Amino acid sequence: MSATRLLVLGVVRMKGRAHGYEVRRELLSWGADRWGKVQPGSIYHALKKLTRDGLLEDVANEEGEHGPDRTVYRITPDGETEFFLLLGQGLMDPDRGVESLSAAVTFLPTLPRTQAIAMVKHRIGQLQGVLTNARYSVDSAPDMGKPDHVAELFRLWVISTEASIRWAEELLGRLERGDYVMAGESDEHFGHAPAGGTSVAPG
Repeated sequence: MSATRLLVLGVVRMKGRAHGYEVRRELLSWGADRWGKVQPGSIYHALKKLTRDGLLEDVANEEGEHGPDRTVYRITPDGETEFFLLLGQGLMDPDRGVESLSAAVTFLPTLPRTQAIAMVKHRIGQLQGVLTNARYSVDSAPDMGKPDHVAELFRLWVISTEASIRWAEELLGRLERGDYVMAGESDEHFGHAPAGGTSVAPG
């Protein structure tokens, strides 16, 4: 759910004002139903839940083209805070899973470069700890009283964590050499909120 919340908040923030069908169309055009496991029904559920939580607000109703009126949403200041909280968690915490990471990477340019670099470095540190534990488990498997084949699970963790570290280190290098347009560098960065909004990354 955190990936869906981040993506929905991010799309509404990016557009300034958006109704549910617009958010759904945008996310499905990105393929978020595949890499983020975002289902159309969960988008509408998230919009209603985020509104109840005070993270979005209803600002208007627009006449639907072939159906009922559509509620138009806008992100609130608390929604801004939640957006950047979920973004940071998805980027820094490997335990959040690949869907949350994918959602965070989608809105990576909404962060200032220095903040994004710090978050990626934090992720690398977390992954290195995971890798140390996974390697220890492989070496200790014969003494853990588990069936021999369970060592393959630990080897899988080692290889997948090594791959995750390699990707994060390569991303860090790209950010450090100035790739991508990040927040504060231009009004044209991806995910940029419309002028006059409250969208400023914390910290």
